[in-house]
Amino acid sequence: MITRRTFAKSASALGFAALLSACANSDTPGNVVEVAASNPDLSTLVAAVQTAGLAETLQGEGSFTVFAPTNAAFAALPDGALESLLQPQNREMLVDVLAYHALQRTAPSAQFAGQQLNVVTAGGQTVRIDGTSGVRINDANVIRADIPASNGVIHIIDKVLIPQ
Repeated sequence: MITRRTFAKSASALGFAALLSACANSDTPGNVVEVAASNPDLSTLVAAVQTAGLAETLQGEGSFTVFAPTNAAFAALPDGALESLLQPQNREMLVDVLAYHALQRTAPSAQFAGQQLNVVTAGGQTVRIDGTSGVRINDANVIRADIPASNGVIHIIDKVLIPQ
């Protein structure tokens, strides 16, 4: 029979082991999905990536830049838009939207500084990047740049990018 005391000791030991493990791995960031999942402001994006079946790709080898919309950015979509995108029958559309938020290379914000350029996304469409005053991706502002991941970088943005 497990007593409260035994349970508390076991829980404490497990917690301490998890803390040691986290400290040992703290110098190495996770992949872009793990890093995004560790940020509560990106939970909607992570759920969308999982629903679209893109988590494995973004967790794998490669080099990625992800323009990551916040939960508030997803909430600002027109009523019903997010719910519609997350429906199984709209998976292809969701993949297109998410691919429009990624580059298949690591692009730190310094690469955009002082420039205006068009960049091809992972989905094959072009986004306009304006690095002349902060960084804007189309009409979205980068509100936090250069979050490192083991396989790329994340830039948090304040709007969901919609492919044309």
